Amino acid sequence: MKKTFNIILVGIIMLLASACSSQKLNAVRLPLGYIPNVQFAPLYVAIEKGYFAEEDIQVELDYNMETDSVALVGSGELQFAIVSGEQVLLGRAQQLPVVYVAAWYEDYPVGIAALKEQNLRSPQDLKGKTIGLPGLYGASYIGLEALLHAGGLSDADVTLQSIGYTQVESLSNQVVDVVDIYTTNEPIQLQARGYEVDVLPVSDYLSLVANGLITNEKTLEQDPDLVRGMVRALTRGITYTAEHADEAFQICEKYVDNLASLTSEEQDVQRRVLAASIKIWQVEQPGYSDPQAWQNMQDLLLRMGLLSDPLELSAAYSNTYLPE
Repeated sequence: MKKTFNIILVGIIMLLASACSSQKLNAVRLPLGYIPNVQFAPLYVAIEKGYFAEEDIQVELDYNMETDSVALVGSGELQFAIVSGEQVLLGRAQQLPVVYVAAWYEDYPVGIAALKEQNLRSPQDLKGKTIGLPGLYGASYIGLEALLHAGGLSDADVTLQSIGYTQVESLSNQVVDVVDIYTTNEPIQLQARGYEVDVLPVSDYLSLVANGLITNEKTLEQDPDLVRGMVRALTRGITYTAEHADEAFQICEKYVDNLASLTSEEQDVQRRVLAASIKIWQVEQPGYSDPQAWQNMQDLLLRMGLLSDPLELSAAYSNTYLPE
């Protein structure tokens, strides 16, 4: 009798193990808005450490444009994306039901950089300057407008020149006076080339909503556990990367083209980019959205004329899905 019971018990265990092993993972395609880069280390870490897998999620990273991502998430073609806060508000103004559910960055990563001889000390010093920026769109443009406003200036007080993503070359060759940059990237590259630069980060003057995880209202309603799983995996990746930067950098080598084959000097630049990124991530309260930063962002977009009317901000973001 005991032998029969043991056989039945083993059979049950095998059936349960088979059921668990055949459990289908939730496939998530996640647009990031930029090329593979060490700044995305938390996602690479979350994949390699199995944080997504523990949530029954299989993530495919997709390097796409932010506006496309917002439209796709808003229409329900995608469930998630990584975007900046202004894109959420602009999307909701177009009746796209996107919701920001986890902050990645605490500080808005945009700023202005100039060579030392420009004597750039405050936003007021931008008056009369020719400013190179990728174009009149995206987080770079939003950040620039925030700095101009902080200095009591407008577009009429400066000359804006679209230079694409050639900030390093345009500044070092003095094509423009100053460049609109990501504080964790171009200044480090310029310094590595021997240039002394001054940087004015937007976050020194105004708190704005930076990159984070968005979803849509349909997913929140129909699959809140999936949302919580995505948020947990992302925030775990952020925390682990901040605490284990060297290991995270090694993980990046699998995802960032040619990172492993760079010279030691070039790798040092990328390590500094990662270190600078970690400093402005939301590490103390992973995922938390600051209501004041959302209000500041809306006020800025209204002032720029990109929003015609105020939105219900409480519908644009949520802290409900953060890990306890």
